[in-house]
Amino acid sequence: MTTIEAIVLGVIQGLFMFVPVSSTSHLALAQHAMGATGSAMPAPESAEMILFDIVVHVGTLVSIVVVMRVALWRLLVGIGNDLRELVVSGHPDRGGRHRARGRRQGARLDYLRLAWLGMITVAVTGVLGLGVRAGGTDVFAIPALIATALIITGLILWWTDTAGPQWRGPRQLTLWVAVGIGAAQAAALLPGLSRSGLTIAMALALGLYRPLAAQYSFFVAIPTILAAMAVQTRDVLRDTAELTIGLPAYAVGFVVAAVVGAFALAVVLKLLYQARFRFFAIYVWLLAVIVLVVQPPPLA
Repeated sequence: MTTIEAIVLGVIQGLFMFVPVSSTSHLALAQHAMGATGSAMPAPESAEMILFDIVVHVGTLVSIVVVMRVALWRLLVGIGNDLRELVVSGHPDRGGRHRARGRRQGARLDYLRLAWLGMITVAVTGVLGLGVRAGGTDVFAIPALIATALIITGLILWWTDTAGPQWRGPRQLTLWVAVGIGAAQAAALLPGLSRSGLTIAMALALGLYRPLAAQYSFFVAIPTILAAMAVQTRDVLRDTAELTIGLPAYAVGFVVAAVVGAFALAVVLKLLYQARFRFFAIYVWLLAVIVLVVQPPPLA
């Protein structure tokens, strides 16, 4: 993989990671197009190429930390405070009685509960994602299947602008909401199905307020993508084939995706709060038609 190719793929990932049009599908289609024009990069469905895709996904996690730093910091501080309240409420005072004030404040433990539900979402994605990884990576090699998934994504995005009613705040999050969002995130491991689009749509369908749906979707992306990178790195290291993508290409893709992704995320959050995802639905439908008409040949 050349530096220019790494830059192009990093830009694609940064632009489309948060725009709900499936960055994975755009990466796979771009890789098919590059291969058709003589690129020597690995096939999109290869373990090494999927690892590159995940590395640039990790780059966009930096974008989440930068753009959503205030909400993320509030979450981390809240978890720390809840943990302290939990410890305080569990220790007796000198008279042998538990501290009532700590018990009253610690009874809610809103942030700690939110973190626990986020872990459940990630765990559900991990379990279901094993099945997707077992047979789903073949989709990367078939543009027609990617186009079909894009059409489905467009239908979901069109629906999200009219989804309602939203009535769930952080305290109304339940176990089944966390499980549902985790299942949607696992389905989005297939190229063409947008991770942000599916998780936000599932959250809205289950009644979450739009800001909370967006924040929850992007927060759970952090551990999910890091875990996926660890698993894929293990698979690549186990592969006895000679590696063809050098470390500089990984580094360039990572940095470019992080910078471009920060701008894209700011735009997407604004459009989500204004219920304007239908623009993206039209885009993915047009892209699906182009893919079905052009049909770039699979890489050897």
